[in-house]
Amino acid sequence: MKNKSQEILSREVVIKLENISKTFVMSEKSSIRERVFSLFVGHKKRKLHALKNVEMEIRKGEFIGVIGRNGSGKSTLLKIVMGAIPPDKGGKVTTHGRIIRLSLGMGFDPNLSARENIYVNASILGLTFKDINEKFDEIIDFAELHDFIETKVKFFSRGMRSRLGFAIAVHAEADIFLMDEFFGGVGDANFKKKSVKVFQQAFVEGRTIIHVSHQLNTIEKYCDRVLVLHKGEVVALGKPDEVIPIYEEVLGKTQNKKLKKTTT
Repeated sequence: MKNKSQEILSREVVIKLENISKTFVMSEKSSIRERVFSLFVGHKKRKLHALKNVEMEIRKGEFIGVIGRNGSGKSTLLKIVMGAIPPDKGGKVTTHGRIIRLSLGMGFDPNLSARENIYVNASILGLTFKDINEKFDEIIDFAELHDFIETKVKFFSRGMRSRLGFAIAVHAEADIFLMDEFFGGVGDANFKKKSVKVFQQAFVEGRTIIHVSHQLNTIEKYCDRVLVLHKGEVVALGKPDEVIPIYEEVLGKTQNKKLKKTTT
């Protein structure tokens, strides 16, 4: 009988990353004098290497975690996978299936009501207006926002926005989900319990997911494999129990360096 790892290896590859690097070029202008002077003689430019030679294959139904310090290239990687930005020359991304990026509250118009935002966001996430009509009450029930359907989102608390965002997202239609700090810390204790149940039973099963998160307990619980990025480079790729200690070691070394700088 095959274990889960062997079963995943027998599935088709739905995302293939080949030689993925990303370099951003930024201008260095500090003073007004330098800005004026640059109009005549040009100005200094600084290159930021956000990603360096990332290679990876992800198979159908696989749950991949991406972890690393802020600025390690995690969100840049998601943007490249979904086609929002191109990789550097020589890099190639191959995907099979419809991709959606999920980030709680992303895309909400604060001047629209909860009802209007449900229709706007759910349609972006692949639902038809007919689907939304059928699922509208279910979304509101799940978000526990019955008394705020016609209230503008700008008056919502952070928790209310998170609940609404999660309730919409779990109804999204796609083959591949890119989740940027999407799950965890949603609402109060009762809502967290409910959202965990839905996430496990109705969302994760059978979907291909790349999950960027700082929440190691979520990464450890759900991921089949974990990618560790540090300063744009792949430090490790493997099972959570093998890779998380490596990440914690890298994190510890970085923090120690910062501590030394502040004490010298």
